[in-house]
Amino acid sequence: MIAILTVIHVLITLAMVGVILIQRSEGGGLGIGGGSGGGMGGLMSGRGTANVLTRATMVLGALFMATSIALTFAAAGGRSRTVIPPISAPASTPAQAPAAPAAPSAPVK
Repeated sequence: MIAILTVIHVLITLAMVGVILIQRSEGGGLGIGGGSGGGMGGLMSGRGTANVLTRATMVLGALFMATSIALTFAAAGGRSRTVIPPISAPASTPAQAPAAPAAPSAPVK
């Protein structure tokens, strides 16, 4: 089960990276890949392609989160739900008083 979820998770991750990389930059953060004019051409306009890629990114992001949560629950399957184990005192050793400090030694002349 975990192996299948992991493979699906990796495929979704690769698809999401690919979809994000083919999107056109709108902010021109590095000053590359933008410019005015020069539409995409073909069957879809530049704006229509951006809408499809944006929706694909949202769907892939939701699937990524779902598989991440599913992998988390699958990995924690047999473990107990306590975060910190209870602390119990050892039964074999009785409580002992701390040892008295040693007396200081006299200086040698």
